[in-house]
Amino acid sequence: MNEISRRDEVSLSAAALRGAPWKTAAIGGVVVSGASFGMGLVTGGGDLVWALGLGISLFALIAAIGAVAKPHEGDRVTRQARLWSLRHPWKFALLPAAITAVLDYPVQLVLDDEGVFGSAVQAMWHGALVYLIAAILTLTMKGRARSSQ
Repeated sequence: MNEISRRDEVSLSAAALRGAPWKTAAIGGVVVSGASFGMGLVTGGGDLVWALGLGISLFALIAAIGAVAKPHEGDRVTRQARLWSLRHPWKFALLPAAITAVLDYPVQLVLDDEGVFGSAVQAMWHGALVYLIAAILTLTMKGRARSSQ
């Protein structure tokens, strides 16, 4: 029986994300948020909530893809977690999606006028998009798991 629990799957995803390029992800998210908001101001429709949501989503995507892009780097536990993530991209993508939803919810709640439920729905949508994109990108990198063994 090779089944692992949901808790173990989250632990493996977190271990894979341990070596993520967090600084690069943060810089990318801030730059995209600023550029999006700035372009919105120039064109007359600057939406701070949308720009911040886009930056948070990009932050999680860069961290997720950067974490599994080099499965042969890091300590033994991190390497094994990254290889597991490349073999199970749909399970791995759940954690970056959850990170996006958790970070995006306060932004939606404080800066948008949608209320508690509306903000939760918006944050969940952003998390769902990150889940889909991260899983598909990780799936395309699945060959790295085979080549690094």
